[in-house]
Amino acid sequence: MMFSVLARSLAKITRNLNNVLVWCLQMLFACFVLAQSAQAHSSSNSYLTLSAPNNQLTLRVDLHMRDLDLIFDLDQNRDGQITWGETMARSPELQAWLVQGIKLSESGKNCTLDTADLQASQHADGTYLSAQWLAQCPGLTDLDNIRLSVRYALMFAQDNLHRGLLKVDLPQYQSTALLSPERPEALVDKAENKPLRVLARYVTEGVWHIWIGIDHILFLLSLLVLAPLQPAQRRVTQWQAAPRFKPVFMDVLAVVTAFTVAHSITLGLSIMGWLKPSPNFIEPAIALSVVLAALNNLLGWSALKRWRLAFVFGLIHGFGFANVLVDLGLPASALAAALGGFNIGVELGQMAIVMAFLPIAWLLRRTRFYRWIVVAGGSLAIVILGLYWTLERTGLL
Repeated sequence: MMFSVLARSLAKITRNLNNVLVWCLQMLFACFVLAQSAQAHSSSNSYLTLSAPNNQLTLRVDLHMRDLDLIFDLDQNRDGQITWGETMARSPELQAWLVQGIKLSESGKNCTLDTADLQASQHADGTYLSAQWLAQCPGLTDLDNIRLSVRYALMFAQDNLHRGLLKVDLPQYQSTALLSPERPEALVDKAENKPLRVLARYVTEGVWHIWIGIDHILFLLSLLVLAPLQPAQRRVTQWQAAPRFKPVFMDVLAVVTAFTVAHSITLGLSIMGWLKPSPNFIEPAIALSVVLAALNNLLGWSALKRWRLAFVFGLIHGFGFANVLVDLGLPASALAAALGGFNIGVELGQMAIVMAFLPIAWLLRRTRFYRWIVVAGGSLAIVILGLYWTLERTGLL
């Protein structure tokens, strides 16, 4: 009974393109209903910087106020806004919590962090709390031959998708690292700045970024779900199973190649400084690309030319990848190795997703479950989530 109701509802959605605007308004309402759930599963980033202004080792961490509110319930008057006064009222607790979650050591000996200087700072996605310490490391006399370990564990217990982006800017040594629950520690060593080591490190960072970038993954999957099917009628739910694997594989290859070429172009242009659109435009545009790719599955605007959508929107996703690299920081001494490694890592992560998805899709392609639940139902869910992201990233939620 529930299946037939779902089938009739989805058929109405795909029947008439003139109803798109009405349908989108319905989805917007659904976004507000799902907002709390979606936010609970969204990932977040913090930004760590290890530097040495005036030859004094300094550690800074920037944490989103939204993340801190999850732990400390900073919005005491429940007006939906976190003020600086509300934050400073919890200053002693914040200081203690920050120190227990961040460890800096040199040659196996813990460094001492003084009382943090707390300030508010602005990032593309909102207001952050910035904490900065002067570090005293026993035995550290030469910053040119430094060997440090940075361990980060803030927010991992609350959000296993949370990541810490570490940027190292020391004399004769610049580096980056992505800290996660699986890899909470990063080694700061001048020997790690050799081109081959930089290449290997950024390959890893690229793989991690695509795997935790749920918007990039859903965009790609939205373009791939129709690959095991071939058109029989206009409605994609009435398409038939593809009889041969080779055309399916070539279709997937075209989509993946178009996406790869496109995001490689804009990634390079942005990193070289030739074209740098604002993240305030790029992040909502990425979310909107997810919506349009999924809508294409339901409404059949360009169902047989999905590689074109992959290329056009891949240009936008490339700017998103570039923003991550800018946040990480690129070592000037090994720029080509870092950029190439990150791009290779993104492709490896992308191919792993494709290789996991394609065999399952091929085996299920003859079933009503695949056409109605995976293609239609999955696309509908992606549209709802994508609309929520679009509203959130434009500040409307």
